[in-house]
Amino acid sequence: MTTAVDSTVLRDVMGRFATGVTVVTAMDGGRPVGFTCQSFVSLSLEPPLVALAPAKTSTSWPRIRRAGSFCVNVLSDRQAAVCRAFARSGGDKFTGVDWRPGVTGAPVLRSTLAWVECRLEAIHDAGDHELVVGRVLALHTGEGTPLLFYRSRFARLTG
Repeated sequence: MTTAVDSTVLRDVMGRFATGVTVVTAMDGGRPVGFTCQSFVSLSLEPPLVALAPAKTSTSWPRIRRAGSFCVNVLSDRQAAVCRAFARSGGDKFTGVDWRPGVTGAPVLRSTLAWVECRLEAIHDAGDHELVVGRVLALHTGEGTPLLFYRSRFARLTG
């Protein structure tokens, strides 16, 4: 049985699921590219896989896909400005952002809570998004607490 689901109600319901916030980065033609992504999950330990879901309307995702490798930078609660910078379309999102090249060359942002560098493993159609599987090549943890997104705004861990 199929029922119609109002997209506004779906957004409201799913907004009650708190997520972390990441910035996905890569190098495209010698230039860094990236976008904010909150649809990110650990997928498999053996083999080591993660998944993310960029919107098909993203202008950055096709450039990252073309690169064939990427870095998922997990933002700390001190990086809301970084989140906002990478969420906008166009312009140089890396202005004022400290980063270094990772093992694949993808930008690893400084002062993140963690980062996971991946090789593109598979892409699946997923409605208005793509479901992207990445094979983990390198990873690291930092210090701090996560930047959270809940009900269309930033939230913090308490307790």
